[in-house]
Amino acid sequence: MAKFALITGGSRGIGRAICLELASAGYSILLNYHSNEEQARLTQNMVLEKGVTCELLRFDVANKEDVQSTLGGWLEEHKEDILEILVNNAGVRKDNLLLFMPDEEWDQVLSTNLDSFFSVTKLVLGNMLINKFGRIINVVSLSGVKGMPGQTNYSAAKAGLIGATKALAQEVARKGVTVNAVAPGFIKTDMTEELDEKALSGMIPARRFGEPEDVAHIVGFLASAGANYITGEVINVNGGLYT
Repeated sequence: MAKFALITGGSRGIGRAICLELASAGYSILLNYHSNEEQARLTQNMVLEKGVTCELLRFDVANKEDVQSTLGGWLEEHKEDILEILVNNAGVRKDNLLLFMPDEEWDQVLSTNLDSFFSVTKLVLGNMLINKFGRIINVVSLSGVKGMPGQTNYSAAKAGLIGATKALAQEVARKGVTVNAVAPGFIKTDMTEELDEKALSGMIPARRFGEPEDVAHIVGFLASAGANYITGEVINVNGGLYT
């Protein structure tokens, strides 16, 4: 019997850092990715170096049938194993002013960032409740906390995920399952590489972009026994940009 942590969008950036953080805590890693197999395998090798197993699960979190078939199939085949931690990290941005935003940019961002929470979490929650232990950690965003111009779709999706975090936390707390969110600000990843880091850093009290590990450390804490009495919370990781 192995204890697993599932990280969606775990192949690179914040997802990769979270995989490594939870592997260091002794968890076997279930790494979900959608298209970048090369990066997924690179992360897998990095996890294996930590001395734990790492299985790759390729599915599109925005596709309910894909989630059900692939993740549901894995759960059916691993009834002796325990999936204790779920990190809903997969996300996508399609920035645009609302006036000029095509329907598909709204739909894709909402389905990938918000609908995926419902599809993935619903599949794994039942066993957590039966086992009377679980950690669900949602990676949201500064955009969902304060709203960002040009990101009405992304802000709406992440704000919705924050609301879902707070609601679900109240539904399952008595069963030993905690549900929390981590809200990164500007973090050095593929999603921010096109931004003017030098100019934007001047707006941040810490005067720098964060590293993926800055987010991963908080996820690691929320997954630990030390966070037993913390649920329904949103922890900002933004260098003081917004509190």
